[in-house]
Amino acid sequence: MRLSTANLYDASIANLQRRQNSLQEQQKQLTSGKRIAQASDDPTGAARAERALAAIGRVDANQRALEASRNSMTLAESALGDANELLQQARETMISAGNASYSDAERKGLANKLQGIRDQLLAIANRPDGAGGYIFSGQGSANPPFLDQAGGVAYVGVPGNIQTGNLDSFQLTVDGRAAWEEARSGNGSFVTDANPNTIDPTQAAKGWIDSGRVTNPPLLTGQNYRIDIAGTAPAQTYTVTNTDTSAGVASGSFKAGQSIAFDGLSVAIAGAPADGDNFSVAPASNSLKLFQVMDRAISELQTPLRSGAQIAQSNSGRLRDIDAVMGNLQNMRSQVGERLNNLDGTETRLAALKQYSTEEKSAAEDLDMVQGISDFQNQQTGYDTALKTYAMVQRMSLFQYLQG
Repeated sequence: MRLSTANLYDASIANLQRRQNSLQEQQKQLTSGKRIAQASDDPTGAARAERALAAIGRVDANQRALEASRNSMTLAESALGDANELLQQARETMISAGNASYSDAERKGLANKLQGIRDQLLAIANRPDGAGGYIFSGQGSANPPFLDQAGGVAYVGVPGNIQTGNLDSFQLTVDGRAAWEEARSGNGSFVTDANPNTIDPTQAAKGWIDSGRVTNPPLLTGQNYRIDIAGTAPAQTYTVTNTDTSAGVASGSFKAGQSIAFDGLSVAIAGAPADGDNFSVAPASNSLKLFQVMDRAISELQTPLRSGAQIAQSNSGRLRDIDAVMGNLQNMRSQVGERLNNLDGTETRLAALKQYSTEEKSAAEDLDMVQGISDFQNQQTGYDTALKTYAMVQRMSLFQYLQG
């Protein structure tokens, strides 16, 4: 086999070019810090890096949604806290209104104070979220969710809440109706109230009934009852009738302040009830509205010439209702607080997932710098050797030998 001088030169130059390309590629990797510049460099590694990059993109989107939810829930928690503080002031005002020495004018002054608290509560219920919406707008509304009109405050928002469209479904708004208009009425199980006298309907009851209490939950029927007082003190009697079935439930001698127990519940009637006074016991419902409670309390405090029994019954009932709506707001606040805790936990999980995906992407496409520098030095040494070899071979020809 014979090798011509030209062929030898061509082979040497081709080898030099290959080494030069390899050295250039190695230099490019060192400069960029990436082992894969395009998919053809390593299809499997490129696909792995692309999956990791997509995962990082999803995490970034979830983190943005999480921050939006955190801002909304923080505003909601603050608003509910402010509302509870105002309701505490309203409660203290109603307790003051029970002072027997107060005149109608003084109670009217307390009504004005409650009116101011009520207006502040309405401002909180319509508090904006800073992004063009409202905290308690439910499923969204361009207008304030609570409208103050002639018949009272009405919820004009859309019940429910808005959630982000990602897998975690972070909450962005609070259901205003559930927070402000769906408190459990009465003591949570039943509602008590005084009715006009059956003998003389123009006369209000001379006694008043408390909120009652549950003594045996399994015996509760969820039905309506009426307690009738008959006779004159001290020989009065009471009769409890189930108005749904018209059946007599309980009866006995009546003594003011003494508990009357029947069907798993117990109530007490105080004051000096007259013959024909009657009181109702109805099942509770999730329909107690905060602003109706406030409006009723204000209206009753502004009513002049009420008897002591009427004042006591009114104050007892409104304190009970304020406690109920306050408890509902506190429950909603605890739910919002729990969502904030969940967001903190989710944020930690997303941060860990992003770190893992980032490491996965780096492992797939980044260059091991120690290995890269070593390979570059080897390539550089090999290229330098090839150059020297070519220079030596270039001088090894018959003509140069003869001339030498």
